[in-house]
Amino acid sequence: MNGFDSSTQKVPACGDVPRHVAIIMDGNGRWAKRRFLPRIAGHKRGVEAVRRTVTACAESGVEFLTLFAFSSENWRRPAEEVSFLMQLFAVALEQEVAKLHENGIRLRVVGDLSPFEPRLVRLIQAGERQTADNRGLTLTVAANYGGRWDIVQAMNRMIAAHPEKAGQYSEQDLAPWLAMNHAPEPDLFIRTGGEQRISNFLLWQLAYTELHFTDTLWPDFDAKALAAAMDSYRRRERRFGRTSEQLTASTVPPPAVSEAAGS
Repeated sequence: MNGFDSSTQKVPACGDVPRHVAIIMDGNGRWAKRRFLPRIAGHKRGVEAVRRTVTACAESGVEFLTLFAFSSENWRRPAEEVSFLMQLFAVALEQEVAKLHENGIRLRVVGDLSPFEPRLVRLIQAGERQTADNRGLTLTVAANYGGRWDIVQAMNRMIAAHPEKAGQYSEQDLAPWLAMNHAPEPDLFIRTGGEQRISNFLLWQLAYTELHFTDTLWPDFDAKALAAAMDSYRRRERRFGRTSEQLTASTVPPPAVSEAAGS
């Protein structure tokens, strides 16, 4: 088992700081277009936003940060752009893993890595091994990832491991096989760039996640934009199927009992 509670099975503990933040980093191409630059310039600048966000999350007390870097549908983009994104991913791994390790950050990469070039896969595996024992922020990069792919691959692996339970599988049975089994469900989902959809990202895990959409393009996303998302999160009433009255009752302290009353 993954050791994390399902929000549909048990009400998770909630604090002012989200334990897990998941982000769709959208708007690199539009950022570049507005500046009459090629799309790849926006992707390059987006790497700087990743550095800022990792730092800001670590300083804010976030324990898990998941970034949607490349979806299973992004292969539909022009071949030259896909090739550049793969090269950029490799360069980022070469340049950033040592820094992550120095800061106690653990790196995980989730998704179907089979279409990637062997060199990129080796860099991913090396980065995960180097940072595996770190106990600070866990940074997960979703690459060639899709929410439906995740559920299907988890289901297939579960069935292969436990065919004897056919017809009796539960959420708890499926959970260990999901790509994100190393992290709790996200508390806060952020999408930059103005679009308001989740685009096949963490479909299983976002069941009770608070959603925050911002017009800020990803290359412009910074600690201030993250703070705004956090403020929005803190104002949410996280009921998980309960009523507002139940939440209020659960936060009211019991009346004090005097010594005389208890005698």
